[in-house]
Amino acid sequence: MAEAVNTGAPGTAATAQPPGTKRTRVYTQLWFWVLVGIAAGIVVGLVAPGFARDTKWLADTFVQMIKVIVGPVIFCTVVVGIASLGNLARAGGLAARALGYFLVATVVALSLGLLAANVVRPGAGFEGQPTQSQLDAAAKQVQQGAQDSGLVAFLQNDLFPKSFLGPFVDNKVLQVLVLAILTACAVSSLAAPIRTRIVGSIESISKVIFGIIKLIMWAAPVAAFGGMAYTVAVFGSSSLRNLGLLMLTFWVTCAIFVVVVLGAVSAWAGFSVLKLIRLIKDELLIILGTSSSESVLPRLLTKLESAGASRQTVGMVIPTGYSFNLDGTCIYLTLGALFIIQAGNEQLPIGAQIGLALLMVLTSKGAAGITGAGLVTLAASLQAFGGEFFSPEAIAVGIALIIGIDRMMSEGRALTNCIGNAVATLVIARWNGELDRERLKAVLDDPSLVKADMELHHGGGAAAVAAPENDTLPPVPVHDRAPEPAGVASRS
Repeated sequence: MAEAVNTGAPGTAATAQPPGTKRTRVYTQLWFWVLVGIAAGIVVGLVAPGFARDTKWLADTFVQMIKVIVGPVIFCTVVVGIASLGNLARAGGLAARALGYFLVATVVALSLGLLAANVVRPGAGFEGQPTQSQLDAAAKQVQQGAQDSGLVAFLQNDLFPKSFLGPFVDNKVLQVLVLAILTACAVSSLAAPIRTRIVGSIESISKVIFGIIKLIMWAAPVAAFGGMAYTVAVFGSSSLRNLGLLMLTFWVTCAIFVVVVLGAVSAWAGFSVLKLIRLIKDELLIILGTSSSESVLPRLLTKLESAGASRQTVGMVIPTGYSFNLDGTCIYLTLGALFIIQAGNEQLPIGAQIGLALLMVLTSKGAAGITGAGLVTLAASLQAFGGEFFSPEAIAVGIALIIGIDRMMSEGRALTNCIGNAVATLVIARWNGELDRERLKAVLDDPSLVKADMELHHGGGAAAVAAPENDTLPPVPVHDRAPEPAGVASRS
């Protein structure tokens, strides 16, 4: 294998630093400056809330710039991943396993949200009333949700594109994925020489896109500062006391899902979910500051492939997971729905709760990890469910109650979604026989092994520009490596 030199166990020559090599200083790393931005944002939000309320545009602009390249990244990655196989049956098998995993994870997450709501009952005894501004904002969410409800609306508006370029312009992740799969299937049916040239051209375009990402990521610390300052200034006091139990229940439920559910799945696949979280801590910090999991999608693609998952698996599972494997959003949906019922002093029978959860299996798909998407999806789900408990008036009042702390829960949704997709990629790679388990073990024990690949594709702070000779590993491009053989997992 091309990367065999990097798969040795920690402490071997493959991971040891050469004599005289300087260790990379912490202040040259992106995660450090993101952490500084978050801390500075908290301080400014508490000390100067008036100024901090005007900093949200920093995070919004960063996410906006990331969204510009998310569609092209997904398209290029999926096309290259599938077409490079040259075997649609193998690609179809990988997709079927991924969707099967996503379905099970969705059901478990929705069920866990129902269980938490019934045990804790965060809405019971609620006596607060939403403000007029919250009611007005909720009415807009309900109106948007009403337009997006139903199976036919999902197929026409969310799944199937209306033009080839439209999904890229509107940042419709699920529609871009559909276009990418169709394009990949068409390319796979071509003669081998033509297919190779087309795949090579698309891969070259992806390198340019990754270069754009490298430039944008320099603004991540500033975006984290703006997002956190705004959050603390607007939502850091009285509103959190009013709905604190709901927020606490949601975060604890997400933590249980990650540690217990994803931990068990990871253990079955032969790795530790806690070590995986350590590996992707940079990405999680960026999400914490920007409240958007889309902002780290390109970095996840590179990091998980560098950690031992095959290019094909990463290229299929990560983009698909951003629409079909939203574990945090699923927990939020059932928990939020029952909170609205409880806050109105009503009861929803168990049978109706199960029916609502089954409906949300569908409505949760296509809700990309953008701030506020979960709130719109919740409104759409309640509209589609209908009934006496979820009249338009009740939905408007319920959404108005939640809207004040939605951003705080949006960060929990994005973090859980990101961890869930990272776990799914490695598990499905193991399941499909396309995981280099020796490489993964070495990377999880020593995350610095992926540093060279990350700096090459995304930059890593000053060290990536000023002192590349300090890298402990040669900068081998991740996307230039040969595809993993199907039997890699059986070696260990």
